[in-house]
Amino acid sequence: MSFSGFTTTDFDVFKIEGLEERMEALITHIRPKLDGLGKHFAPMLAIESGDEMFPHVAKHARRTVNPPNDTWVAFASNPRGYKMLPHFQIGLWETHVFIWFAVIYEAPNKADFGRKLEKNINKIYKQIPKDFVWSADHTKPFAHTHGEMTKEELKAMFMRLQNVKKAEILCGINIPRKAAIEMAPEIFLNRAESVFRTLLPLYKMS
Repeated sequence: MSFSGFTTTDFDVFKIEGLEERMEALITHIRPKLDGLGKHFAPMLAIESGDEMFPHVAKHARRTVNPPNDTWVAFASNPRGYKMLPHFQIGLWETHVFIWFAVIYEAPNKADFGRKLEKNINKIYKQIPKDFVWSADHTKPFAHTHGEMTKEELKAMFMRLQNVKKAEILCGINIPRKAAIEMAPEIFLNRAESVFRTLLPLYKMS
């Protein structure tokens, strides 16, 4: 695959004012890379997960006023959509690249998954690497570092997933903008593959 890596230009897309202008830059600079990453990782994720995987590059089609602050490619087992399913993502904000496993608010089996997470909390707490991060909201760039969380804080996130309609759970890594720009394309691809492999037990649990 000819992934050329992320550049300053990619991250600066999110500084452009205006919906049309930002979307035009996003389609020109970032979308081809997300398409390429989609084609690259879908077969690997299919083999590792045992499910056929389809890449979905964010189109931001519903937006009429506010330009997007982030963009991504998602991988899920349905060719028509991903939001209702447990899925993987690679994407970027102006500040960083994210590589996630995600169950977001539209997933109908969220509460069941929350109960499984709670039941397996000791194993999860031990197995997730300390530099990985957790998020409870895919629309915000902030995330909690696993190594800085107590087991009780993690359990609270799992409980919230069971009880709050809008609750979400995402786990993965954030790569700061500067590090992502300096990262050779092969290194990035290897890192993303390694992260996906680490997250596969969560996918299988879901």
